[in-house]
Amino acid sequence: MSSSVPRLVIAAPSSGSGKTTVATGLMAAFASRGLAVSPHKVGPDYIDPGYHALATGRVGRNLDAYLCGAELVAPLFAHGARGCDLAVVEGVMGLFDGAAGEGELASTAHVAKLLRAPVVLVVDASSQSRSVAALVHGFASWDPEVRIGGVILNKVGSERHEGMLREALDASGVPVLGVLRRVEQVGTPSRHLGLVPVAERRAEAVAAVAAMGSQVREGCDLDALFALARGAGALPGDTWDAAEALAFSPPPPLPVPVPGGSAPRPPYRAERARPQTPDGLKVAVAGGAAFTFSYAEHAELLAAAGAEVVVFDPLRDEELPEGTRGLVIGGGFPEVYGPELSANEPLRKAVAALAGSGAPVAAECAGLLYLSRELDGLPMCGVIDAKARMDERLTLGYRDAVAVSDSVLAEAGSRMRGHEFHRTVVEPGAGVAPAWGVRVPVRRVEGFVQQGVHASYLHTHWASSPGVARRFVERCVGSWATAG
Repeated sequence: MSSSVPRLVIAAPSSGSGKTTVATGLMAAFASRGLAVSPHKVGPDYIDPGYHALATGRVGRNLDAYLCGAELVAPLFAHGARGCDLAVVEGVMGLFDGAAGEGELASTAHVAKLLRAPVVLVVDASSQSRSVAALVHGFASWDPEVRIGGVILNKVGSERHEGMLREALDASGVPVLGVLRRVEQVGTPSRHLGLVPVAERRAEAVAAVAAMGSQVREGCDLDALFALARGAGALPGDTWDAAEALAFSPPPPLPVPVPGGSAPRPPYRAERARPQTPDGLKVAVAGGAAFTFSYAEHAELLAAAGAEVVVFDPLRDEELPEGTRGLVIGGGFPEVYGPELSANEPLRKAVAALAGSGAPVAAECAGLLYLSRELDGLPMCGVIDAKARMDERLTLGYRDAVAVSDSVLAEAGSRMRGHEFHRTVVEPGAGVAPAWGVRVPVRRVEGFVQQGVHASYLHTHWASSPGVARRFVERCVGSWATAG
């Protein structure tokens, strides 16, 4: 099945040029016209999609050619954009910046080519005039497979400045589709890992998104942008579907003598029957302001595998949802809410009791901190015998990983790709049975596997390995049967 949804990729020469403002503003501006807008983000970032969701009223989805493989980018896009009038894809970093040492892999340009989508280049023009033409020409001619369909000039100082920029760009052959004046920064405050998530400042975030939409409506030619998007044409290939993905699973894991290394990705299709689960099997997923990092496809895969997915808020709820047989705790900012999480002793005890019963628990990054004995000296759940603390150093980057121990998520030897993004340290960094072996930035093991618990710093995208969700739900069924 092919997708013919009109689409644009919003890119820039570098970070800080205004991609998020323009992309989110375009989403809001087109949505205000009554269009169903599908929001997407290149790369692993969880925070920008929250602002996209506010602008469109639809779930923000990530398109990551490293985490999921290039072959899944178009199917996942088609899944998210199904039934929409327009899709807007916000890029990552500079247009051609991809995974370190991997060429164009996972760059905005790579994703634009996979989607056969035109690119709109957002240029910070605050400190240049005629030079903007050389910059745009360079980006437009660097890769002939990347079509730069227009430019939006950001931080333009005056009408005179705008005239100089337009005159310089006249000869470039790349049309100017918008001009945004220098204005006081739209209210999107940052913190140690980027923008503050929507869940922590919803009222202010709503106002910020509205301001972005207004700024873009006033400064951009929306009709020309929509015409450019419509010119993308049909995108052939499959549309990703959670239930269909679960009907197939990767081949058995390859034996790996040492952590690390690389291997071809498993094929998207290899026949296997869909699992059968009892009615009412509940998997609780942590949410709220402290745990905002999650890919939408995770919950979709769990539901397709037969689980009832129930979201709870560790900042407010003193009990796990009744009947919980599995627990997923994703990423977020528990360090910001340490006192509140620690003060919720009834829930901490409930989480520890569930883990102690052998029920499956999957924890990523923030989830690992929450399961630890303490975070910055404050008592946490005590499931993992480790201490967590804030650190000045940012740990950031893609990882090739191999499962070191059998767990509720993977068999030992299974390979996955993941991403680390944190300013915290857990000591020790690995348990007696580590979760993963990685080789970048150094060869090491990390994370904890014990009973039904899998806790690690590594963020993974389950769409790349649907067997992870299947295995987790199957273990929930087994745990339920044992408890019953």
